[in-house]
Amino acid sequence: MTGVICGTGACVPDRVLDNNEIAQFVDTSDQWIQERTGVARRRIAVEETTSSMAAEAGRQAIEEAGVKPEEIDMILAATATPDHIFPCAACEIQEKLQAVNAVCFDLNAACSGFLFAYQTAQAYIAAGIYSTILVVGSECLSRVVDWEDRGTCILFGDGSGAALLKAAEGRNWISAAHSDGKGGPALLCRGLNVTEGEKTGNLPGDSSGEETAAGNGRNYISMDGKAVFQFAVRKVPEVIREVLDANELSEEDIDWFILHQANKRIVESVAKRLKTDMARFPMNLQEYGNTSSASIPILLNEMNRKGLLKKGQKLVLAGFGAGLSWGAAVLEWGK
Repeated sequence: MTGVICGTGACVPDRVLDNNEIAQFVDTSDQWIQERTGVARRRIAVEETTSSMAAEAGRQAIEEAGVKPEEIDMILAATATPDHIFPCAACEIQEKLQAVNAVCFDLNAACSGFLFAYQTAQAYIAAGIYSTILVVGSECLSRVVDWEDRGTCILFGDGSGAALLKAAEGRNWISAAHSDGKGGPALLCRGLNVTEGEKTGNLPGDSSGEETAAGNGRNYISMDGKAVFQFAVRKVPEVIREVLDANELSEEDIDWFILHQANKRIVESVAKRLKTDMARFPMNLQEYGNTSSASIPILLNEMNRKGLLKKGQKLVLAGFGAGLSWGAAVLEWGK
């Protein structure tokens, strides 16, 4: 059995933050940002939360798939910015959707999150454990962005996307995923405000708690932009070729390459290295910025709702980001 995407959905905040507004509080300009990233505007959560956007995206996917919430066996939520440490975002989504029979858990692989969650869902379906799975990528990255750091604040936005997978007879496409923990410092958001070498914990009677760094200040995204760019333009073409070779396909067999929406220059470099027409690499990052785990399903939903995805078309999904992590998967739309 294989998992077929039967419904998609997306939800983004109402608040639009464009480049000209960002230029009012950091030294930058619309032209500078667009030339280097392709981003023109992004959405910022005000009233919305990671779980509320995820639930709305999930509701849309469920509705299109024509299933009832209680028929869902599993909810996988890919997020690095849940509303709470626990309960997990997936459980909050379950409650909002009344998907009372779904087992729920979160998966944090940052910008690779949706791709890894999609692969996880396919594994459960192939094993015959579950047959109807909701996969969601949702982020409120504005909560962890330093709005005084020009190198990162221009990049990120908030949003959510979802896909509903149902078990069906069909080919089980081979996918690929990789991680490199040595590259972790290139893209980092620290938890509990702890720096290397500092002690944490404050157990009763434990004097080490006096040296705790937790609770002092906020946690922000930090990034070595050059290192991340070089990593992405090298590893993404490699992993795409890996899955194509594993499935005995060529670049010409693929109708759409749906990449994580991080930077226009990265997408263009990947297309160039694969010697493939840019027309098959859709982008919407100009409207939403980098929404991490939400970017692939938001783009997938846009293409689906516009009627660009036709039954039988072959797609490659490719994610990459913090970890460092990267991966790709092949799917056949509607089959």
